[in-house]
Amino acid sequence: MSSPPAGNDTDAPAARCGSVATSAPRAEGGEWTLVITPRRSLLSLPIRDLWEFRDLLGMLVQRDIVTIYKQTILGPIWYVFQPLMTMLMFVLIFGNIANIPTDGVPQPLFYLAGIVLWNYFAETFSRTSGTFLLNAELFGKVYFPRLLVPLSFVISGLIKFAIQLGLLLVLYAWFLFTSPLIHPNAWLLLIPVLMLLMAGLGLGFGILFSSLTTKYRDLNFVIQFGVQLLMYATPIIYPMSLLSPRMRSLMWWNPLAHLVEIFRYGLLGAGAPSWSGLGYASLFTVLLVLVSVLIFNRTEQNFMDTV
Repeated sequence: MSSPPAGNDTDAPAARCGSVATSAPRAEGGEWTLVITPRRSLLSLPIRDLWEFRDLLGMLVQRDIVTIYKQTILGPIWYVFQPLMTMLMFVLIFGNIANIPTDGVPQPLFYLAGIVLWNYFAETFSRTSGTFLLNAELFGKVYFPRLLVPLSFVISGLIKFAIQLGLLLVLYAWFLFTSPLIHPNAWLLLIPVLMLLMAGLGLGFGILFSSLTTKYRDLNFVIQFGVQLLMYATPIIYPMSLLSPRMRSLMWWNPLAHLVEIFRYGLLGAGAPSWSGLGYASLFTVLLVLVSVLIFNRTEQNFMDTV
């Protein structure tokens, strides 16, 4: 076997394949120019690789946006149609038939604010949870940082969220000038923080389940109805004020509940935000993302043996 040629580009293969390059002696007594060994350390995160493949990340985001509704008639209008129809159903069923209160704010705004925020989390979680199983063929043929795929879902989800937020703001502007029940306040300034935390929760839970489903396929069925159950465990169709003190104390441990309440309170002036709840949600998100990325990084090294 001949050794690879020496030069200034000898570090490039290591960067491209996510491996560690070390020198090793040749059998004839010389020295190899480059030896590529796989990363096996649990703490070896591909941060540098993610930056080097940032162009690929942009292509994945573009592909995700373009291909989903490429062969549909309405196209991106579905981004607006889905939350709008869901809001109308919530107003009819939960607002008029079940008579669930909405803290005195207009029902369309109350439901749509929760739906828009929840849709971003639910879609990010659902799509990232299938990272390994849905991309196994691609991962088995070419190397790139596997974390790029779930990150592309997070970013493309932000674009869809921005479109749906535009729908919310149009409705919000109408009620702002026609209803005295809306009281926006300084908590609105935290919306970028809320979006970052919501993205972290969706990414963290998604890649965690993606890593686990490579061995335990039953989790795929858990994800399908688990997201729906989690919505009812989050104040999307009801306000926190409707719950008993005991239920509110249990709801406090749901980090999503704090994000929804702060989002609604900032926009509408109705809800029960708290700095302690925001601090808990932030700490929970950071720990979840760190643990999930470490498990994801470990799983990607040998998932082809189990998928």
